[in-house]
Amino acid sequence: MTESGTRRAGRPRKAVLTRERITANALELVSDSGYESLTMQRLAKSLGVSPSALYNHVDSKHDLMQWIQELVMTDIDTTIFDAEPLKEALVHWATSYRDVFARHIPLIPIIAVLPVSDSPRTLGMYERVAEALKDYGLAENEIIPTIVALESFIFGSAMDTAAPHDIFDTTNHTDLTPHFTQAVAAQRKTQINTSDDSFQRGLSAMIAGLLGTGSAS
Repeated sequence: MTESGTRRAGRPRKAVLTRERITANALELVSDSGYESLTMQRLAKSLGVSPSALYNHVDSKHDLMQWIQELVMTDIDTTIFDAEPLKEALVHWATSYRDVFARHIPLIPIIAVLPVSDSPRTLGMYERVAEALKDYGLAENEIIPTIVALESFIFGSAMDTAAPHDIFDTTNHTDLTPHFTQAVAAQRKTQINTSDDSFQRGLSAMIAGLLGTGSAS
């Protein structure tokens, strides 16, 4: 007891576990070291608890990935569909989507094939995009292929943000690639970010082409 007669506050005997804290730590592990690094034992250690304590809150690694999916999808902006015409809204949405996964590149191979049935936020995103495409006049049987095509491009573009700056270096084979070498040199002179520029060029072309196949074209 202290002189005032009150007990000095000590450290809690057990770390407080919540879904939010577990998910944030799991996301950090995957983003830093890849999916293989996410084990229940390693996650429990990062949280300062035993694996058995962790299993009291989450059943499996699969469930963890769905929690991560929910957390990441929170940052993708779909409110723009309420404020802008479809083409501009799709550009904004796709850019937001790409930027989110550019920060979490190791997640892409997992999230890209993870079922969305237990991810309300992912389903909500798809619903808003599908609604906007339908309102524009795209046939219902064209909506899913359109979303998948854009999403495939978005994921690939997110991965491209981590490409080394010298990925197109032709120093050792300039005699075999005269046109490509000149094109690389010309691009470098512009000092434009290749990843960003390529994404915007490709996205604009894709949107124009995909919407041009619909009944509203």
